[in-house]
Amino acid sequence: MSQRRVVVSGGGTGIGLAAAEAFAADGDQVVIIGRREEVLRKAADGINAVHGEGTATWTTADLSEPEQVRAAVGFITADGGPVDVLVTNAGGNVASGGDGTLESIAQGYRANFAANVLTAVLLTEGLLPHISRPGGRIIHLSSIAALRGPGSYGGSKAVVNTYTFELAQRLGKDGITVNAIAPGFVADTEFFGDRATPEFIASRVAQSLTGKPGLPSEIAAAILHVASPEAAYTTAQIVHVNGGAALGR
Repeated sequence: MSQRRVVVSGGGTGIGLAAAEAFAADGDQVVIIGRREEVLRKAADGINAVHGEGTATWTTADLSEPEQVRAAVGFITADGGPVDVLVTNAGGNVASGGDGTLESIAQGYRANFAANVLTAVLLTEGLLPHISRPGGRIIHLSSIAALRGPGSYGGSKAVVNTYTFELAQRLGKDGITVNAIAPGFVADTEFFGDRATPEFIASRVAQSLTGKPGLPSEIAAAILHVASPEAAYTTAQIVHVNGGAALGR
């Protein structure tokens, strides 16, 4: 398979970094995007040290801001080449606990919409003219939370699912597939922050049928599958990877 250009948002840590490393190991060129320059530089340096200088490049952007998305798109496409794979992984549950007022509830929903929906939609739409036709692959990161909450975060991931469906219908005629990967509990990420106590982790693992947490590399493997040329008949799907914490549907 020839070298592809792969863009991964939220590519500095966790699932995004695992995906970037997996694509690089397959011989692809990777561009990672995030908000933290030092994190991105460290991630790219690590990939390049293993797979060769120039394998990974990076650019900073808050992908909920249109002007910063335009700048990132300009960086990615400066040489005029196409983007073969786009993985929109930026986001997280950024809603604060709040004080129960209507104002704090509204702030939480707006924050999660910006962090999870706008980051996926704006980057995708910005890069859309540059996605390979045919053969392009777009993969969004959803979540088991889209099935069962919490409300503002799960709701934002449910929007990612419906955007996946809409985009797949729009782009199918161009030979571009669009899918979402929906992880359950995944260890070794920054997602849960201070909440990831041993007791919290044990409670999440107990929800699975396999008795283990997910690993970023296992989510990356699912991303690589739907991004492969062999997955040309897989589109408009939400692929759940959760150890059976939610039964298939």
